[in-house]
Amino acid sequence: MPPRALEPAGVALVDKPGGPSSFAVVAQIRRVTGARTGHAGTLDPFATGLLLLLSGRATKLATCLVGLDKRYLTEIDLTGATWTGDPEGEVVERHAAPGEDELGERLERLRGEIELPIPAASAVKIGGERAYRLHRKGIAVEMPLRRSRVDALDVITYSGGIARLDLRVSSGTYVRAIATALGGHCRTLRRTEVGPFRVDEADPERIVPPEEALARIGLPAGSTEAR
Repeated sequence: MPPRALEPAGVALVDKPGGPSSFAVVAQIRRVTGARTGHAGTLDPFATGLLLLLSGRATKLATCLVGLDKRYLTEIDLTGATWTGDPEGEVVERHAAPGEDELGERLERLRGEIELPIPAASAVKIGGERAYRLHRKGIAVEMPLRRSRVDALDVITYSGGIARLDLRVSSGTYVRAIATALGGHCRTLRRTEVGPFRVDEADPERIVPPEEALARIGLPAGSTEAR
């Protein structure tokens, strides 16, 4: 197979629909452009929202973009927990939803610097094997903790045991882990921002030049690794 093209080079902002994996979206863009294509952070299949896809020589920008803070909107069902922390997993517990005061206390404990277990339905390797594969085999493992930062965790609405939240978090934060810590699971999840990039800018047919993408995150073009 011939090497993938290094042009067009830049960053494509894509609004991922629910259903396909992030890698399926990457493959779709690669087929259209014929260029080497990567990403600056994935979304779970059930989730929607902003993906930053890197095309051509701009795939080297991944190290500059992957650590950007993220913003999400999520609906969390606080009447039950699933093993995956999302709507695709089996329900492992049902319970009454907390009152507004109790919800406020739970949210307060999750703001700032936090440590939460990585969800079992994740691609993290445990003993050399993906965690989700171990679970499918019925092998119980103790998931490692991940430290992250929650800058904002605000209630938009709360009704019928469903809390609609607006989150601003550091890169690497599992919103599903936050949902589990609250006693529920994500019913929906939408990524609206990655650093200075917003989902309402999404247009897979427009490639943001590498120099422009770097300027938006405050790095000079002369320092780019995509030269």
